[in-house]
Amino acid sequence: MRDNIWKSYNEKDILELNDLCEDYKKFISKCKTERECVKNTIKLVETQGFKSLESLINDNLDIKTGDKIYVNNMNKAIALFTIGEEDILNGMNILGAHIDSPRLDLKTNPIYEDTNFAYFDTHYYGGIKKYQWVTIPLALHGVVVKKDGNVIDIEIGENLTDPVVGITDLLPHLAKEQMKEEASKVIDGEKLDILIGSRPIKTNDKNAVKKFILEFLKNEYNILEDDFLSAEIEIVPAYGARDFGLDRSMIMAYGQDDKVCAYTSLMAFLDVAKCKKTTCCILVDKEEIGSLGATGMQSSFFEDVVREISMLLGHRDINALSRILKNSKMLSSDVNAAYDPLYSEVFEKNNSSYLNNGVVFSKYTGARGKNSSNDANAEYVAEIRKIMDDNKIKFQISELGKVDAGGGGTIAYILANKNVNVIDCGVGVLSMHAPYEVTSKADIYETYKCYKAFLNEAS
Repeated sequence: MRDNIWKSYNEKDILELNDLCEDYKKFISKCKTERECVKNTIKLVETQGFKSLESLINDNLDIKTGDKIYVNNMNKAIALFTIGEEDILNGMNILGAHIDSPRLDLKTNPIYEDTNFAYFDTHYYGGIKKYQWVTIPLALHGVVVKKDGNVIDIEIGENLTDPVVGITDLLPHLAKEQMKEEASKVIDGEKLDILIGSRPIKTNDKNAVKKFILEFLKNEYNILEDDFLSAEIEIVPAYGARDFGLDRSMIMAYGQDDKVCAYTSLMAFLDVAKCKKTTCCILVDKEEIGSLGATGMQSSFFEDVVREISMLLGHRDINALSRILKNSKMLSSDVNAAYDPLYSEVFEKNNSSYLNNGVVFSKYTGARGKNSSNDANAEYVAEIRKIMDDNKIKFQISELGKVDAGGGGTIAYILANKNVNVIDCGVGVLSMHAPYEVTSKADIYETYKCYKAFLNEAS
């Protein structure tokens, strides 16, 4: 374990760190879903001169050195490129993060009434401890798409004047049998239903409370019950990011896995003005459920976009894409489980990441016998070490817990399967996958500097 890096900071470092983290808190408080991340990213990059690839193609415009391009994939993933001075066949320097996080999703037919209570029925998304989601204030984020194509944005529970919703729990006085259950069974998945109302309409109709809620939705949002058939509503912890610790050295927020790496990747990418190599930042969906689907990293989206850009740059050789990927370098921008002394039994001290020790590299992830792992080449790790040391960036190399304690994965192996040199790199997190996670401001700062140095210097 290295020295706490706060000791090494001067006044200038502290000012830069605080500015970055204040902006990050605003971002993660506003962007709790993948759709919100993409929407706000497009809004930001267009102010900095980025053009959509679709508009360039429609206007029959050439692509040239210095061009800034983005591609929106179904409003839930986005790829950004700055065309470098070198031929793209020499490869790209890529930062890749995911913008989905564990949560609860509304089922397709979500609303029902039971004993004068109205509920939303849910299906949890990603790896959660179900018991952590009860008795906390929850908010609704998402979209409802009408049959005519009209999209209605939903955000309820974030403003202090908004109502919140939540999941009730059994009082300890009556929980004798519940308390005997294993932690994974204390709260059943089908009991993660959201209490949304208890007031009936003034009739003797059956399901009068449900009808009151439906009237509210119709009057306030023009949403009918059948419209939930074409909706994507996510239930997330209410309220924004907060400074954590009496010394304000940490941040507590929902969704820091992996939005803390998505934000620092995006900021580093935008702050690198000119590069020899083409630079890329890709923010993808569905990592928490295997990176599947059209907006996940396993889709053909990224390869299709790179192929199209290379063709617009004049490369129509059938092997151009494979050459570009082979010559590319990537940081899979994803978090790592930081050492927690309260749960030391699952960590191996010499190979753990620690808060306030800098950006974390993971040569391999996976589970137990490196199953489903990307194992970065030693030559590539050596190159990364040199970039970090040359730029005086504080870093650590870590595994994810003890060998047989469990494990996890990222999008790294997917790009590695395309012959890209890739290593996992990101911020250490306490309480990962909990409704509210904790990170170090110093580690966020070092991670941003790491990503920026990588884009500038990876060969």
